[in-house]
Amino acid sequence: MAKIKSEAAYDAALKRIEYLEDFVDDDTAPNDPNALELDMLIDLVEEYEAVHYPIGKPSLMDSIKLRMYEMGLSLQNVASLLEISTPKMNNIMRGKTEPSLSLTRNICKKLNISPEVALGM
Repeated sequence: MAKIKSEAAYDAALKRIEYLEDFVDDDTAPNDPNALELDMLIDLVEEYEAVHYPIGKPSLMDSIKLRMYEMGLSLQNVASLLEISTPKMNNIMRGKTEPSLSLTRNICKKLNISPEVALGM
C-alpha cells in the first residue's frame, strides 16, 4: 500500500477525504468506489498522523486539571476533597512534589481518574 510522504500529500488527502464524505454515508455499499477510496485514505492519514502528530498519554496532572474543570473545582476544593493541604496540592500540580501511592489511589478514586493514567501506563 502507498504511504503519504509529505505534508502536501497529507493536506491533499485530508481535502479528498472531506470531499468524499459528501458522497459516502451509512447507506453506501461497502464496495462503492468512493467508499473504498475513503477507507483507504483514512488508513493512510491515520498512519501518517501516528508518526508525525503522535498524541502522548495524558499525565496525572493533566487529568486532574481536566477533572477540576469538568467538576467546577478549585485547587482548594480538590485539596479538601483529598484531605490534604492546599500548598501540598499546589506543589503536586506544579510538579514540585510527587503524590504518594496512597494519595494517588485517593486521587483516582475521588476524581474518577484511571489508575493506568496515574501510573503513566
